[in-house]
Amino acid sequence: MSQFIIYPAIDMRGGKCVRLLQGDYEKETVYGDSPFDMASLFSEQGASWIHMVDLDGAKVGKRVNHEYVIQVAKQLRSNVQIGGGIRTSQDVEYYLENGVDRVILGSAAIKDPTFVKEMLRAYGGKIAIGLDAKDGLVATEGWLETSSVKATDLALELVEFGAETFIFTDIATDGMLSGPNVEAVVELAKLTGKNVIASGGVSSLEDLRKLKEYSSFGVGGAIVGKALYTNQFTVAEAVREVETSC
Repeated sequence: MSQFIIYPAIDMRGGKCVRLLQGDYEKETVYGDSPFDMASLFSEQGASWIHMVDLDGAKVGKRVNHEYVIQVAKQLRSNVQIGGGIRTSQDVEYYLENGVDRVILGSAAIKDPTFVKEMLRAYGGKIAIGLDAKDGLVATEGWLETSSVKATDLALELVEFGAETFIFTDIATDGMLSGPNVEAVVELAKLTGKNVIASGGVSSLEDLRKLKEYSSFGVGGAIVGKALYTNQFTVAEAVREVETSC
């Protein structure tokens, strides 16, 4: 059975930890004043990775909350992956040179495919492709727009250029605690033959169990956000669950 990793999520807006409902900036809940304190808690509870998102960056198209990301990357033992507002090779280099383990490119894959392909060629496995889908089509610009490109088609194209990790979010389930879109995650993993991290909708340890069943197909982990912040379960319980379930 392949490894299945829990990625607790820290979404940053205005230097605070927040959650948006289905990516809607008008539907924000603040869960903490310090991204670093939240990351420290997750790390202490056994998170081997922390998933960080610069929501301000995603909206304006440039790095905004990067100082918090670097603080976490340099001071905690957990690995860090970051997405949001990363549009240039300088952005990618900045993060990787300052201790971040993986950089997530999302909207750029549609808006500037040449850039994404160059980054894949240059950094390989240190680049993850964030595929945020609405009805199977890729959403861009912090989910403010929907493209006409199928998520599966884009994934297959990027595999040709060296993509090893995809983060798949079904916007319909994000922040809803309604359960992840397991079928779409598994389909993407089978189709690409690569590591696919599920994002959106995880509400219970049972959801994690279901996803973990497909780890041999390439479902390599789950990003967990709202469920942690609303005390459905802790990072420690999630880690224990996926380590003990077969």
